[in-house]
Amino acid sequence: MPSIIRQLPLDTATQHHDHDFHQIVIGLRGQAEFEIEGLGGSITALSGCIVPANHVHYYAGTGDNHQLILDLPAQAPSLTGFHHELARLFDAPRFFTLDDPLRRYLDFLLHELAASPSSATTTQGDRLAATLLGCLHARLAGGDEPDRHRLDLRRLDRFIERHLSSRLSVGDLAREACLSEAHFRHCFRRQTGLSPWQYVRRKRLESARRLLAESRLPLSEVAALTGFATQSALSHACREAFGQSPSKLRRFGHLGSPRAAALGGH
Repeated sequence: MPSIIRQLPLDTATQHHDHDFHQIVIGLRGQAEFEIEGLGGSITALSGCIVPANHVHYYAGTGDNHQLILDLPAQAPSLTGFHHELARLFDAPRFFTLDDPLRRYLDFLLHELAASPSSATTTQGDRLAATLLGCLHARLAGGDEPDRHRLDLRRLDRFIERHLSSRLSVGDLAREACLSEAHFRHCFRRQTGLSPWQYVRRKRLESARRLLAESRLPLSEVAALTGFATQSALSHACREAFGQSPSKLRRFGHLGSPRAAALGGH
């Protein structure tokens, strides 16, 4: 199945779903809000997000918005063969901003699609997608040089705890650590073995687990206090991490450790 490149506005009413293909969303006009498995952020013109396959995500456009969306099956030519390393982009959700060279490439891509709309679903679309993915990968993968900067994880833990009920972006954490977002991602993974998204997700689930064990709060309130957009999002995360719904975890006191696949590295 080839890559598919689409342009469309997002509904201003909050929607949610997941799908078995990867996705990149780039804002062309206006604004949109995304929450991808607990990681929240905003997309404005020339910024975007990466949505890995099978990740539940909530999204809503704001007013007059328009987005460029790339649907990328795992077996798409732009992610296999010579381009197989580009699949690492989808190890975890993230938000990004296009720099000047990528903005110029986006202009070129949009002109190509306007000149030949059929290229959005043909081999040419895969070539356009592969170039964009390659440029993003080069910018987001981080450097290979050793980094001696040690993050103050206790300070970050306190910051996460204070803002657990809010949408937290990697940019929020990077600012708390007084680092650029790219540098922060690199340091964080080197020090913890996890992406910032995986770490925050683990904190959310640990807090939800405590509340389920120690309180009789409604599940909707547990979800709100731990940063899950809805009770449904909390239920999905608990089933994935613990193999049980929140109500069953509470009923049977089954509060074992989260599954490593759900919370650890890839």
